[in-house]
Amino acid sequence: MQSQDHSYAYHDAPPSDCPTDGWKRLEVRVAAETAAIARQLEAQMNTLGYPRKDSFAVGLVLREAVANAIRHGHRGDAQRSVLLACHVGRDEVLLEVIDEGNGFNPYLVADPLGESQERDPSPRWGLLLMRIYTNWIRFNKRGNRVLLCKRRSPD
Repeated sequence: MQSQDHSYAYHDAPPSDCPTDGWKRLEVRVAAETAAIARQLEAQMNTLGYPRKDSFAVGLVLREAVANAIRHGHRGDAQRSVLLACHVGRDEVLLEVIDEGNGFNPYLVADPLGESQERDPSPRWGLLLMRIYTNWIRFNKRGNRVLLCKRRSPD
């Protein structure tokens, strides 16, 4: 379940093998809206025979990515929208989250498990959870868009 490569990749365009059709696009203003979206994704994944651990992972990273966009990208401003795109395929689920904020550098976010002297007194777990529960993560250079991929686990 854990990705072997914990580095991030910067890409302003999706991978060349990324599907271009079949995406569901939504706007989210408050994090609570993600619960219903996660249930819909879980139902789609269940229909396609994904293991329960995969639908759990997708729901978790969806909630974390949207919560981060609202909390850090929008600073809680409910007038701003988070754009969410979801694609559930036979072998992988893709989630794209875009906020209207200034962005950030994911390499500068402290590792909540690190033993650094400068360890954040209130660690941020969202990026770590997204790394653990997805196969890969890609940010745009500005740092306000993330594309996450969760591949189907072996049965």
